[in-house]
Amino acid sequence: MNRLALDNPKISPAATESRLQVRLSIGRRIEYWAVLGALKLLGTVPHRVARGGCAVLAFLSYWLWPRLRRVGLFNLSLALPEWSERRRRRALFGLFRNFGRMLADFAHFPSWNRQNIERVIIYDGFENYARAHNQGKGVLILTAHFSNWELSSFAHGVYGHPLNFIVREMDNPLIDALINRYRSSSGGRPIEKKDFARGVLRAFERREAVGILMDQNMLLGEGVFVDFFGHAACTTTGPARIARRTGVPVVLGLVIWDEKLKKYRLRFDAVEWIQRDDPEEEIVANTAHFTKLIEEYVRRYPDQWLWVHRRWKTRPPGEPPLYSC
Repeated sequence: MNRLALDNPKISPAATESRLQVRLSIGRRIEYWAVLGALKLLGTVPHRVARGGCAVLAFLSYWLWPRLRRVGLFNLSLALPEWSERRRRRALFGLFRNFGRMLADFAHFPSWNRQNIERVIIYDGFENYARAHNQGKGVLILTAHFSNWELSSFAHGVYGHPLNFIVREMDNPLIDALINRYRSSSGGRPIEKKDFARGVLRAFERREAVGILMDQNMLLGEGVFVDFFGHAACTTTGPARIARRTGVPVVLGLVIWDEKLKKYRLRFDAVEWIQRDDPEEEIVANTAHFTKLIEEYVRRYPDQWLWVHRRWKTRPPGEPPLYSC
């Protein structure tokens, strides 16, 4: 029995649980209104001002979140041991700057349309997406937590090509619904991770495109180990399995911040499918191939990937853990 019931024996366990649910609901509503208020405020001020304010928040976050900083620097030391400590810190600080831009841009989603979207993001390699789309099977878009990844599906929809995208349900259902409303405001459709296979197959039956983030650590048994920056990384085989089963063409789609243009590029690359005699070998080979393509872009733009994620947390059986932070 919890403390509330012990303090007042006249309160039944059922009533106690009800009160706790009310408190939880109130807490979630407070979180929701705080997030909604922040998005509305940032979305009301001019975009340039919003980015400036979020740049300050990013600077503060870099110094106030030591755990994220430690994880990021450790990951950079694993992936790029030849780099100096100063260079790693500079790349990590660039990632936090990206976080600031991402928040400001996300808040302004409702204000962007086909007439003004090119102020923020332009296509790069669209012909690779168009060639895949014209096959009439749907398109599997591989993507990663790279630069402003939230902008990729939104902008693609604004340009007239809405797609489906895989999302992980948030703990607060109110915030989850709010974020998905912003994400879907250009015509895209979220597919919850727990409904991955069924949702993706249905999208391909409709000849639609699906974007899948595939650069996160997976639990043992949920993925396979492939090379990522010289270290075994447990990686989802979902994209490769879906592509092999359906025969849909695969493209790599990443949003890249272009410092010279002062805007993003939505870059599409065609992805070659690797064939093997053994089906499981084919799945592993293509998962490794997909991961290598992402690594190549991370090496080219090291300050735009999510280094603060513990990408190598799951280890092969018998290997010790890498993270103490």
